[in-house]
Amino acid sequence: MSPASPKAKRRKLPWYLRPFKWLFWFIVASVLWVLVYAVVPPPVTFTMLADGNGITKDWTGLPNIDRNMVAAAIAAEDGKFCSHDGFDRDAIEQAIERNAKGKRMRGGSTISQQTAKNVFLWQGSGWTRYVRKVPEVWFTFLIEKIWGKRRIMEVYLNVAETGLGTYGVEAGAQRYFKHGAAKLTPAEAARIAAILPLPKKREAVSPSGFTRRYGNTIRARIGVVKRDGLDACIYK
Repeated sequence: MSPASPKAKRRKLPWYLRPFKWLFWFIVASVLWVLVYAVVPPPVTFTMLADGNGITKDWTGLPNIDRNMVAAAIAAEDGKFCSHDGFDRDAIEQAIERNAKGKRMRGGSTISQQTAKNVFLWQGSGWTRYVRKVPEVWFTFLIEKIWGKRRIMEVYLNVAETGLGTYGVEAGAQRYFKHGAAKLTPAEAARIAAILPLPKKREAVSPSGFTRRYGNTIRARIGVVKRDGLDACIYK
């Protein structure tokens, strides 16, 4: 009798163990993905690929982005950016309570969570939004541990949508103010930050109504961010 071939000896995993195998390879692949992007600029994201308005972007390192823009992002999106571990639990609890009362849906995502979503996942709404939350938590944990705050902020400011088919604050600054992100005034940085949640519907140039008022509020908070060292994890 001829000896059994290696293929004949190989046994398939029972069906109930296969999900663990898939989970193992997902963990390995996701860690490698995050490690690569720790040093390499993300070339494109799912959000960019799904944008029917084209893609205009210009990767710019954090040293070439005005500190006013960093302060504006923290003031507008995540005042506890330097002190949390990727998740603002107070904001999450408030969002849950607000949504449970039937008020307008509102999230409690930090800049770290938004970066994880923008770089590795998809936008989506409805039930796909809840499906996305599990991998979003995982990728947020990874970038906090592997990248650190400075890299997270750098990537966030380069992949965030800042207008129709426009991504990153450099492209946004060029589009709205005709100069680069290296020299943004507090007012200009605040205007860009004010449109980040709804860049397709809000206007950074000559804003009106809520966008103008929100931009003025962010501009005032920029001074608070600098005064209280809320950006200290980036500018040590």
